[in-house]
Amino acid sequence: MDLLRVFGGARLAGDVDVVGAKNSALKLMAVTLLAPGRSVVTNVPRITDIAIMAEVLRRLGCAVTAEDDRIEIDVPDECGTEADYDLVRRLRASICVLGPLLARRGHVRVAHPGGDAIGSRGLDMHVAGLRRMGADITSEHGFVIATAERLHGATIWLDFPSVGATENLLMAAVLAKGTTEIDNAAREPEIVDICEMLTAMGAKISGAGTSQLLVEGVDSLAPVEHRTVGDRIVAGTWAFAAAMTRGEVTVHGVPVSHLEIALDKLLTAGADVEPVDDGFRVRMGRRPTAVDVVTLPFPGFPTDLLPMAVGLAAVSEGASLITENIFDGRFMFIQELVRLGAEIRTDGHHAVVRGRERLSGAPVSATDIRAGAGLAVAALCGDGVTEVSHVHHIDRGYPTFAADLTSLGAHVERVQAPAEPVFGL
Repeated sequence: MDLLRVFGGARLAGDVDVVGAKNSALKLMAVTLLAPGRSVVTNVPRITDIAIMAEVLRRLGCAVTAEDDRIEIDVPDECGTEADYDLVRRLRASICVLGPLLARRGHVRVAHPGGDAIGSRGLDMHVAGLRRMGADITSEHGFVIATAERLHGATIWLDFPSVGATENLLMAAVLAKGTTEIDNAAREPEIVDICEMLTAMGAKISGAGTSQLLVEGVDSLAPVEHRTVGDRIVAGTWAFAAAMTRGEVTVHGVPVSHLEIALDKLLTAGADVEPVDDGFRVRMGRRPTAVDVVTLPFPGFPTDLLPMAVGLAAVSEGASLITENIFDGRFMFIQELVRLGAEIRTDGHHAVVRGRERLSGAPVSATDIRAGAGLAVAALCGDGVTEVSHVHHIDRGYPTFAADLTSLGAHVERVQAPAEPVFGL
């Protein structure tokens, strides 16, 4: 297992290109299941999660080939209907095959998902919505089992604008008989991206980007080629990294409109933020000023950028109140940040962070994708060397993380972790 050795004291400066969004590309791959034939998804990040999703599709009978940022998926007329536990436990996003397989095949068995350890993320809204569309759903032996001769339109109200539930219900509704209305739907750019691909395939969808999606079911869809939207979370990571290291970074591939609240927080902290043709530039010439952050569904502050917000607060002047409203386990990484010298106190879903001029290097462990990236960026603001273990988490969301840090002026080494000692009596 590799670890990342980060040398503190770097000021990040330069340009960085952001590729397609992990959280969109994975779902776009599932979208291809709705249409027999060859679909192509481009601007796909070369990360571990994409490889796992490709294997999920192969086991469903699809032929999947990848070259550079392009993935071709050839879907058979009668694809498989079971997603096994050994893959689903490694990738929560694979639950998104539930909706399209049920809509196309009428029955599906999907193992209960795994994923990052950031809190409970149940399937209640997925199940309730599909039941309203006529599905019979049970759970046994670790599998969600759903059947429906043909789904029908329904009015569905989501208790929370869940991205995953919105995606599954949307993909199921496009082939259902009649009209489906999804109220309190998620509004993320990744949802809009899925709607655009589905529409290109022949689906009839209105309201993309709003809290109400109206889907008129069609009998069949056709394969297409679609380009994945840029990854706003990766873009946000570099934006916060620029502010934390008092640097200047130009981010290409994601529009300002996808990160308005996050970039506004950086403005409040004292950074200069300006749009460029295909992205934005963040410049910070002094120590950041403390700002409060509350995570909310889009267009609010993204929960996936919370580790970066806490990292910024840890080196800011003053005290910040950080509130997490999405995942109950998102603060698991904070004790690792404390090892770097951050002064943080948590109470439920609140964290009070008192900023320090400098952090200090120490061995830390990545607990999830974004926590790993956040710890590595925070390490740049410290004295000495920090070793971030379990770097495979970072690999799941950032295809060229160490290389990008190096190109921006950081001193980072990826090395093999030493073997764990064996103790005996």
